Amino acid sequence: MSAIDDRLSLEDRLGLVIKRAEQALIARKTAALREFGLTVPQYAALLLLSTGDGMSAAQLARESLVTPQTMATVLTNLETKGLIGRDQSPLHQKVVVNRLTPAGAALLADADAAAVRIERSLAAAYTDTEREQLTALLERAITTLTT
Repeated sequence: MSAIDDRLSLEDRLGLVIKRAEQALIARKTAALREFGLTVPQYAALLLLSTGDGMSAAQLARESLVTPQTMATVLTNLETKGLIGRDQSPLHQKVVVNRLTPAGAALLADADAAAVRIERSLAAAYTDTEREQLTALLERAITTLTT
């Protein structure tokens, strides 16, 4: 059997379907967040910061699945807009803790409402059973690819 015979057709490549779905979701969120002057990575950072009492840039990068360099740019832009504050960690001199400002929290509330509308629209395309199945199948894909 030749190497060409071992190739998968485009229709059989699950990775392409998953990537297309991700790109469609990101495109919708990008368009919705533009109204608020936010990019998807900026929105993700604000959303993560809203869940706790501050995070380092490294933590945010890991949780957002972006490089530390990308997160550094995201945080600089958010700070310039007055949406986050950055303070030295009381636990470690070399760690900077990023926190939402009141302006950041207010903007996030509006931006998150737009993002949630997109998520709800996507969820509405499936029955409860289909959503559970899709989630389980995607979680299985994640486990397969990360173990």
